[in-house]
Amino acid sequence: MIATLYDDRQCALGEGPLWHPDRRQFFWFDILSNRLLSRDGDRPRHWQFAENVSAAGWIDHDHLLIASETQLFRFNLETGISQTLCPLEADMPHTRSNDGRADPSGGFWIGTMGKSAEPQAGAIYRYFKGELHLLFPDITIPNSICFAPDGRRAYFADSIRGQIMTQDLDAGGWPENAPRVFADLRAEGLTPDGSVTAVDGTLWNAQWGAGRVAAYDPDGTFLRAVAIPGKHSSCPAFGGPDLRTLFCTTAQQGISAATLAAHPENGMTFAADLDVTGWPEPQVIL
Repeated sequence: MIATLYDDRQCALGEGPLWHPDRRQFFWFDILSNRLLSRDGDRPRHWQFAENVSAAGWIDHDHLLIASETQLFRFNLETGISQTLCPLEADMPHTRSNDGRADPSGGFWIGTMGKSAEPQAGAIYRYFKGELHLLFPDITIPNSICFAPDGRRAYFADSIRGQIMTQDLDAGGWPENAPRVFADLRAEGLTPDGSVTAVDGTLWNAQWGAGRVAAYDPDGTFLRAVAIPGKHSSCPAFGGPDLRTLFCTTAQQGISAATLAAHPENGMTFAADLDVTGWPEPQVIL
């Protein structure tokens, strides 16, 4: 299966796709251009920020929690008004936020990384009911943050390691026991980027440089892949009226000007209709 074009705006680093279940609207980010993008029917929309923005969770109909390079903030989609919720490595100008997603307990997991992918410069945190907690330090490129539908497993990756990890969670959504390898992609030379899960527990992982989103069953066995026209497939999300549309962002980062001229689809956003169903993104509880 090959995904088709959803939006032709080219992103330097498309990331953080989110289907807002209350608004029934799709959002995504261009991290390096400091933009949040969306579509209102056939009308493209975007919001511009003063610094890198990368991921979001939904708070209510009009508000998103957005992660930027220095903070987590509440953003009103109708008025454009922002309210800081907490600093995020605000004293570390060499880092920014990257992959993030709300968990089924109402928390929000967010990864940080060095702006030049400095080794072990980042971390993964959980924001829960007004407080930010460090979960995993010494991360280089945090990605693949997603959760099993029952809320008892989390997934994440440090992309440079070539492995997707799984982490047991307690009833409150906190890690218990040590993380373990869910899928080891090193033998295939694949780089795990963003991931999302379906209601059947399968995990769908965008693989940077491979132009695809690969599906794995709950024990980590490869099932199939959806081809993405952009080489750097970066992050998937389920959405659409029946949650059977798989959206995927892509990026231009690291692709030569000559290649971009010949293949302008790099950096665009794509979608594929599948025979599996996603589940609604959890609401962030402030």
